[in-house]
Amino acid sequence: MEAKDASKVLTSCGIKPTLQRIAIMQYILEHRVHPTIEDVYNGLIANFPTLSRTTVYNTLRMFSEHSAAQMITIDEHRVCYDGDIRPHPHFICRKCGHVFDLMSISMPLLPTKDETNGFLIDEAQLYYKGLCPDCSTTTVED
Repeated sequence: MEAKDASKVLTSCGIKPTLQRIAIMQYILEHRVHPTIEDVYNGLIANFPTLSRTTVYNTLRMFSEHSAAQMITIDEHRVCYDGDIRPHPHFICRKCGHVFDLMSISMPLLPTKDETNGFLIDEAQLYYKGLCPDCSTTTVED
C-alpha cells in the first residue's frame, strides 16, 4: 500500500490527508492484524518522533467516525482497528488473543425500519470467540 492510496482513502471519506493521518492510515491498511492504538503508535514512533498516543487515539477515532476504518471492540480489554471497512465478521482467539477476519462468512442483512419497529440500523458487527486453528491444535496435544 502506497501513501497515495492511504491519502485517497482519507479524501474519499472526507478527511484532510495530513502527513500523520496518511501514515496512520497506511499502517492500518498494511498491518492486517487489527492493530491497537499502542501497536500503531509503536509502529510509527521511529519515523514520527513527535507523534503522541493521543494523536493516534484521536486520529483512529476520527477514521472510525468517518467510515475510513472499523473500530473493533471485540474484547473488553482493548480496542483495535481494521482498515478494511467492508462488512465482515471477526474472530478472537481466547488463548492467543489474535483477531482474524472471517471473510468467507456472510454478514446478515441489516433489518429494515419496519422490521425493527422504527429503529434505523446503520451498522452491525459480528464477532466470534473461541480457539484459532493453531491454538486448538496445541490445546488438543497438551
